[in-house]
Amino acid sequence: MTDGARDTSVDSIQRELTAFARRARAAAARLHPELPLVSYTLLAHIVDKQGCRATDLAAHYLLDKSTVSRQVAGLEKLGLVERRPDPDDHRVQVLHPTEAGDDLLASTQASRLAAYQERLQDWSAEDLERFAAYLIRYNAAGTAGLPGPIR
Repeated sequence: MTDGARDTSVDSIQRELTAFARRARAAAARLHPELPLVSYTLLAHIVDKQGCRATDLAAHYLLDKSTVSRQVAGLEKLGLVERRPDPDDHRVQVLHPTEAGDDLLASTQASRLAAYQERLQDWSAEDLERFAAYLIRYNAAGTAGLPGPIR
């Protein structure tokens, strides 16, 4: 592959990932208007881990601590997460999903999965396997060359 062809491919990938991100934000807004995509993502992480610190969220998603703080405050206001003292260090607060948070995430994830199933219904099993492997490989490449925390 020539450098020009490689550059063209990388440019296409960048454009398509940007379009994907925009659609994801729009879809998140439709599923729960009060839950922006960042908040949804943080809630999903909190549910998956069954509790984590805000600093863990900031580090994992390369977000500024103030951004995480605002998003978590919104989740708390909606009654989707709550803070509890860390059993090992009572000075530390751990974020846990509430029952409402668990329920909202479960129903939202079911809707999102159905949308993906519909969009990908005509793809062969081999194409899906390759696409999944490419996404995993891309995300595993980490954050090399990316800017610092997002504010």
